[in-house]
Amino acid sequence: MFAPLQNDTFLRACLRQATPYTPVWLMRQAGRYLPEYKATRAQAGSFMGLATNTDYATEVTLQPLERFPLDAAILFSDILTVPDAMGLGLSFQLGEGPKFATPVRDEAAVNKLEVPDMNKLRYVFDAVTSIRKALNGRVPLIGFSGSPWTLACYMVEGAGSDDYRRVKTMLYQRPDLMHKMLAINADAVALYLNAQIEAGAQAVMIFDSWGGVLADAAFHTFSLAYTARVLSQLKREHNGVIIPRLVFTKGGGQWLEAMKQLDCEVLGLDWTVNLARARALVGENGPNAKALQGNLDPNALFANPAQIEAEVAAVLGSFGAPHTDLTQTGPTQIFNLGHGISQFTPPQNVDVLVRAVHAQSRRLRASQA
Repeated sequence: MFAPLQNDTFLRACLRQATPYTPVWLMRQAGRYLPEYKATRAQAGSFMGLATNTDYATEVTLQPLERFPLDAAILFSDILTVPDAMGLGLSFQLGEGPKFATPVRDEAAVNKLEVPDMNKLRYVFDAVTSIRKALNGRVPLIGFSGSPWTLACYMVEGAGSDDYRRVKTMLYQRPDLMHKMLAINADAVALYLNAQIEAGAQAVMIFDSWGGVLADAAFHTFSLAYTARVLSQLKREHNGVIIPRLVFTKGGGQWLEAMKQLDCEVLGLDWTVNLARARALVGENGPNAKALQGNLDPNALFANPAQIEAEVAAVLGSFGAPHTDLTQTGPTQIFNLGHGISQFTPPQNVDVLVRAVHAQSRRLRASQA
């Protein structure tokens, strides 16, 4: 059904296999920093008009790949499609974040929640298949969802939040309601990601964008445990091919040792994490060793080209000597930002970044030969 993969560098790095260079892709790479994205969004009339239209979603997913030699594509969608399918009424105003028309703030609202009919998300799966065909084997396609905890934050707050007061009030005052919501979210996310895999996603990523706002004990109980519940239900392979699973917790650096126990292949790191330390903790060889993804500060992309190249060198250097032994697995890095790319980023600076990662990481491997 799909063309054979021409560039599998990203997938091999996910599986901790040696690669000729360090693969690179960017969180939010299909988005508002590209003028062609803005033009397509204007045609679509709204963010949801863009995300729910197969042709538009395919077009904007491929736009950054037309400009930059990236090593993976990521589905153009939103982390909040699952609660939208639960009937909460997701909308986006231009210049503002997502909003839900009917937030979940009391026992009655929680009791109404259930795992949604995946047919309500058919537009996502159709987009996955369309994008995979349009890629024609150029690079792998990543599918994704928000984590159960991150979805709950938006579902209770009704939008983004500065203090997470409403969701944390429920967590502390009515932990029973929070656990009920998180269990439903976890089972829905697992179904959703499995459907993306069946539609053609070659890797899947869980974005725990707001895990880092939790107190230490609460992170383990209300975020990590439910991310683990998702992972336990995900397909390990499809049509005989392994489907890597990536987990990214913004602000999660202090919990790396606990996250090492997750049943996934890759841990994403934000820019506050020391890559050498992360590699020593979770990336070296052993039964639960992970590939590491990250972790350039997105604001480094506002520097001049020479400074961007220097920051790339610093990130690659922090990770340390690349794994080059083709006969066994070892520590691998997937270069990415420590969070999503800023909408104000000059596109030409992204080109500098991607080419610098490829060139410098090839030189590092050559120097080891």
